[in-house]
Amino acid sequence: MKNIKQLINDNIDTKYRDFSLKLLPNVNNVLGVRIPVLRKIAKEISKDNYFEFLDNYEKKSFEEIMLEGLVIGNLKCSKEIIVSYIDRFIPKINNWSICDAFCASLKIVNTDKDYFFNYLLKFKKSKKEFELRFMLVMFLDYYIDKKYINKIFKIIDNIKNSDYYVKMAIAWLLSMCYIKYKEETFEFLKNCNLDNWTYNKTIQKIIESRQIDHKEKEFLKKIKRK
Repeated sequence: MKNIKQLINDNIDTKYRDFSLKLLPNVNNVLGVRIPVLRKIAKEISKDNYFEFLDNYEKKSFEEIMLEGLVIGNLKCSKEIIVSYIDRFIPKINNWSICDAFCASLKIVNTDKDYFFNYLLKFKKSKKEFELRFMLVMFLDYYIDKKYINKIFKIIDNIKNSDYYVKMAIAWLLSMCYIKYKEETFEFLKNCNLDNWTYNKTIQKIIESRQIDHKEKEFLKKIKRK
């Protein structure tokens, strides 16, 4: 396998870097490699001695940190070992892009959803923005179903956090819950403890869905909070 830094440098797109920097406030270590390319590099790393990369390779750039998350997502080992790497990776998450791509890569969750759901519960009282967002996006990606939806509602209703990326994750998650479980989600929204901004952002994101007809959108506009 090529040197990892060389693989990254060979795929730098400066226009994409400039575009990405506009979407990632307070992140300044972006080189400019597109995520599909990083996924290919992660798969290449995973064919080799990937534990060497995870344990000993110094990661400084946005792309190197993203690669670490994607390689963890490709691991073929016990869930306990994978969780140990997840624990070590989460403190490195400082933006929505790495958080959400990491969550999407963790398909291992589907092999034992109860185990990983119980693991995620340890973040529900966290005060850290991206620990909470990680939990919420994991719910969105893997747990919007009958078994977990009411548990998710209860967790959301007890989150007291004003960080932007937490509130946006809640709105995004609830909007997807509404699409799949309209009645249950509507009942939750009628009696929830969400702050007005998050509640209204949730309604907005539901309205933006193409799966909602015009009549329903007009009704939803009327239940926004003042």
